[in-house]
Order: sequence, then structure tokens, then C-alpha cells
Amino acid sequence: MVLPGIQALFGFQFIAVFNSGFTLLLSDFNQKLHLSALILTTFSIAFVMTPAAYHRQTGSHKVKEEFLKIASKLLLFGMLPLMMAFCIDVYLIAQIIISNSIALLLASLLTILFIFLWYTLSHSR
Repeated sequence: MVLPGIQALFGFQFIAVFNSGFTLLLSDFNQKLHLSALILTTFSIAFVMTPAAYHRQTGSHKVKEEFLKIASKLLLFGMLPLMMAFCIDVYLIAQIIISNSIALLLASLLTILFIFLWYTLSHSR
């Protein structure tokens, strides 16, 4: 369920570089920041896709508890770079549309929201 969202983000991140506005609207630093978001998304894809590749290569016909634990950990690890990539991209887009300080505030608030929903909420049960 997470993978299609990551793939969509990855596609938009890739396409952005080839648009003429990319070099016009983003400074060199912000272009490098976008590259870091692209790399973070790539890390996320690697973590999220690893359980499927591992399962196929081991030829397991049964899902073992150990595999479920590993797969869950990899998914959670993959969510962290995804969160960072989302927030960086939101920051870059908000910086183009609104002021730098509000863009930074918005990205910071989104980071807090992601941390709460993806990590803190599950531990509060």
C-alpha cells in the first residue's frame, strides 16, 4: 500500500528536474536539496521493496513470523526517509509560493505530524 505512493512521488520528483521552471525557480542549493529528497525517496523504495525481493529469492511458500518481523522493520525504516523527502519537497514548493520562513514552519509542522502519526501513535496504545 505504501509503495504506489512512493512511486508516484518518485515520478514527480524525477519529472520536476526536466521542467524549465526547475532551474529558474530554485537556487543551486535548493536544487541540491531536491536531489537529496530524490535520494531519500530512493532509499525508501529500497527498504519497502526489500521484503518482496527477499521472499521471492528464498523461495518460501510460507510466511514465517521471523520474516514478518523483518518486513515490518524494513517498512518502518523506509518510512523515515520517505517522511524526510515529503517534507523537503513541501518546503521547496512552499518556498516558491510563499515566504521562506512560512515554508520552513510548514515543513517543520508536517515533520511533527508524520512523526506523531507514523511512530508515536502506534506506541501510545
